[in-house]
Amino acid sequence: MTGLRLWRAMPIERRLAYGLVLFLVSLVTVSAPKSGYAENLPPLKIVAFGTSLTARGGWQPALEKDLAACLQRPVNVVSVAKSGETTIWALTQIDRVVAEQPDVILIELYANDATLQRFVSLSRSRQDIGEILDQLRQRVPRARIIVMAMNPFSGLRGLIRPFVESYISAHEAEARKRGLEFVDHRPNWERLAPGDLWAAIPDGAHPLPDIASKIIVPELVKHIAGRNCGG
Repeated sequence: MTGLRLWRAMPIERRLAYGLVLFLVSLVTVSAPKSGYAENLPPLKIVAFGTSLTARGGWQPALEKDLAACLQRPVNVVSVAKSGETTIWALTQIDRVVAEQPDVILIELYANDATLQRFVSLSRSRQDIGEILDQLRQRVPRARIIVMAMNPFSGLRGLIRPFVESYISAHEAEARKRGLEFVDHRPNWERLAPGDLWAAIPDGAHPLPDIASKIIVPELVKHIAGRNCGG
């Protein structure tokens, strides 16, 4: 007996019940919210390239989580960073950054160049960051390169960096000269009340990781995603 003849042979009550089940299943299928990441999208690879503000930053896990939720794809953040180092050291680490084949490179390399005890001259720092940016553009041409200014310094950490603003301006200028992106996190830090800012950066240089995540990550998510994802 064919399917059509079987259907016609069914009692009317059974046909109605069967039809109702099919209708409800179709509603659930159409209206069920989509969950998980977009299919077949590989993880977005980010390399955070910098100093202790990255090595000790603690904001990378929050960036992975929040950016993944915004983009609906996995995000993997890898750090190439070392406390106390300068652009001179960074020039020796370019192979490590390139080896990751990143989609995005976040760079903060001015802070220790500006310290009096290490004192990399402003002209040398500018030359170094220019060379770093040129090599990365050439060797990872598909990557978005984002140069960053991080948090303000205070106390002794600020005193040993009397010309840090000039270093930030030089690194920004080298980025913009090459048509690269620049993100300045300092205005978001400076919106905090003085007491809150001191509590967030108790040693005058290194923010507490949970506060750094709240200040830095939303700005990076918005910049990388190109939209405000909320939260």
